[in-house]
Amino acid sequence: MTAYFIRRLLLVIPTFIGITIMVFTITRFVPGGPIERIIAQAQQMPGIEGGRAGRSSAEQTQPLSEEQIEELKKYYGFDKPVLVSYFLWLGKILTGDLGTSTRYYDPVWSMIRERIPISLYFGILSLILVYGVCIPLGILKAIKHKSSFDNFSSVVVFTGYAIPGWVAGVFMLVLFASHWEIFPLGGLVSDDFEDFTLIGKTLDIAWHTALPLIAYVIGSFTVMTLLMKNTLMDNLASDYVRTAIAKGLPFKKAVFRHALRNSLIPIATSFGNNISIILSGSFLIETVFNINGMGLLGYESVVERDYPVVMGILVISSLLFMIGNILSDICVAIVDPRVKFE
Repeated sequence: MTAYFIRRLLLVIPTFIGITIMVFTITRFVPGGPIERIIAQAQQMPGIEGGRAGRSSAEQTQPLSEEQIEELKKYYGFDKPVLVSYFLWLGKILTGDLGTSTRYYDPVWSMIRERIPISLYFGILSLILVYGVCIPLGILKAIKHKSSFDNFSSVVVFTGYAIPGWVAGVFMLVLFASHWEIFPLGGLVSDDFEDFTLIGKTLDIAWHTALPLIAYVIGSFTVMTLLMKNTLMDNLASDYVRTAIAKGLPFKKAVFRHALRNSLIPIATSFGNNISIILSGSFLIETVFNINGMGLLGYESVVERDYPVVMGILVISSLLFMIGNILSDICVAIVDPRVKFE
């Protein structure tokens, strides 16, 4: 098993290079980069029109000289071939330098580091809430299959699955924040947060967390709950469980001692992959609730063509996703002792 995981760790290297070189190449050919943005801003500067008098129409559309454009290409690293620029960027990444934002001119790592706690906060809470509710709910639905509870809960979870989280967030803001004024309209803390006591700060954060957290998890309940239910029902209908019950084992012990552990294998398979989701967040939900997390940062970076930030977020998310796949294999091996990685 140790050799298997060593091989998986070694495979992270070529996979990471493949992912990053593909996205890095795309960023070089997508229009609207930092140089185009600077040219557009120069065209909108007052006084440019006066300086264009007497110039040809081709020159009037270009406020910067060729020398200035070449200097900008050199500054942003666009003067070199794609592969050369990529390996120069990769060398900086290996030293822990994620580069500098072309939009705000701040270090990329500092921008990401400021938002990691917020994404971790919502991601971990969402993960705990989803697994803490879906597994017991799926077990109960499997045991009470086709009962009134099973039918009613299925309607509820499917309704939640049909409504996107950000749509539910808008609806909750209109109803609970604007109309009834029970919850705040957005943000993570109040304006006078620093004046609160420790208990007051905790309650204030919880008050601001309630609606975004519901929006985060509302669509995740269905898949996890039904996966737990259907897998447990398959195991309860298997021969080894029916044989155990026929020999006199109580149904409750047959469920929790035999069927449940095997039913957790699909749940364990997806557990490691959720690590990257913890940090990625949802840019739509963060936009609706004005939460400045990783999801919103990534979305704004793509829109603004802030490529160093885009690549920085890609580095972190891709590494976490690949490590999460390895952790999923470890979780499966823990839950199912029959699994042997050779």
